[in-house]
Parts: sequence; structure tokens; C-alpha cells
Amino acid sequence: MASKTTLKVAIVLGSALFLSGCDDAKLPDFLKKNDKGGASAAEGKSGRAQSGERDVEAPEIFQLAEKGLWDGRPSLGGVWVAHPDAKDPERVIVRNQENGKSVVGALFRREREVPGPRFQVSSDAADALGMLAGAPADLSVTALRKEVIKEEPPAPTEELEAPGEIAQTSLDDPITAASAALAETEAAAARSAPPPKPAAPKATPASALSKPYIQVGIFSFEANADQTAAELRNAGLPATIKPGRSNGKSFWRVLVGPINSQEEHMAALKKTNDMGFTDAYPVTN
Repeated sequence: MASKTTLKVAIVLGSALFLSGCDDAKLPDFLKKNDKGGASAAEGKSGRAQSGERDVEAPEIFQLAEKGLWDGRPSLGGVWVAHPDAKDPERVIVRNQENGKSVVGALFRREREVPGPRFQVSSDAADALGMLAGAPADLSVTALRKEVIKEEPPAPTEELEAPGEIAQTSLDDPITAASAALAETEAAAARSAPPPKPAAPKATPASALSKPYIQVGIFSFEANADQTAAELRNAGLPATIKPGRSNGKSFWRVLVGPINSQEEHMAALKKTNDMGFTDAYPVTN
């Protein structure tokens, strides 16, 4: 019994001596636990990595692929590995090449040479890497460095307006040009002298007005023209639809008339304006 007790005391003392080199007081800043435990000082109080930085591997600082071992005992200090070739504490990424798992932790110098794999693995690191106690695993350990990311301002995005219903004044360019040309032709005809009297007698005009019609709008879709004409007829106005073409595209003119007197003409124009067709104007035909 005395010999067994002495052996247990020796094991405990030996473990304490080894772990004393890896306690929180001697850990590098990037591995020390904060007041809440588990989060590194490099992560800050918010628990998030600093904005504008990322980890990049630095194999020129340290990189080694060897067997590693966790002896099954609980370890202080969180996630770390130790190796005799390490010079200074480093922040590293440790990969278990047998199952593909990886973890970021610390690398320390291993002071004493003992038989077996040279990478010594802490209990937390072994748990993250899926290692079993006493079972060596193929590990790859690479140093990490912080790289500053230059944040570029986001490229401006063009906001496209959603297509809506075609309004009476929303016309294709050829149709708009045709309407302008028609108005110019009518204005020129009004300014010009009347043509010579032909030999054959002319038909009696339907109205005494020079512009007996009111043009309500020009539409690139016949359905919109039909709907507008129906609204005008329901309001008691004599609406007419006249189709046309310009540059290979069809259009439909909605007219009110013919109107016989100036009073009726003014009343019809006011009524179309009150219905929302504020662009209506008198035309010849």
C-alpha cells in the first residue's frame, strides 16, 4: 500500500510540474481566457474578430507535419500543442490529417524530450481535433498571421424603375415624333394661304370650326386607346379612334368630335381636362 501511494503522489507531482509551464499566467495574449472564459483577448470584448483583419497562414514562420499525441490527462490553457522545435509562442492552425478537422490555438516549446510523438496535444485541442487518448494522429501545424484587409467602398448600384402601366403621355419615340410632326403640319396649314379653288365642288364641311376635333392622346397599345375612348363616351363625349403608323410602329389617336360650335368645343375641352386629360388640345382631323 505504501508503494502504491508513493507512485500516485509522484504522478500527480509530475503532472503539476509539466502543466505549470502552460497556465493562464504564462500564456500569450492571444490565448489567455477572458473573464467569461474561453474567448481569446485577440477577439476583444465583443467576441468578434477585429474588422478589416483576417488570418493567413505563415509557413515561413512555422510549419510541420508529424504525429501528435494526447496522453489522456486534462490540460490547462485551452487549445494548444507543444513541440521541441518551437522557438516562441505562436498562434497556429492545427489540422488532423486523418479526419480533416482543424482548430486554431497556440504553439509552445516542449522543454523535455520523451519517447513517442514529438507533438504534445492539450485535452481541449484533442477534443476539437477528434483525437482519442493515447492514440497518435497525423497532425499538420502552421503558424498564422493577421492580414489587414483594405475595405473598398461598395460599388453604386443602379436602381431600375419597375415598369408600370402606360400613361397617355408615355409614348415611344417614333410615335412622339409623329405627334409633333402632325401638330407642326396643322400649324403650318393654318398659317398658309388656302389652296386654289379646284374645278370640282368641295363637299360641305361637317363643322364650321377650323379645328372641330380635340386630340386626347396618342397610344402605343390599342387596348389603352379603346379604354380611354370608352371613358369619354360614358361621359357623353363623341370619342373616335384613328389608327396610324410611324417608322414601322403602330399607334392609335383618340379624338373627341367633330364639334359644330365654339361653345360646344370649349365645353368638351373643359370636360376632358376635368377627367384628367390635361394634355388635350384642338386639332383639324
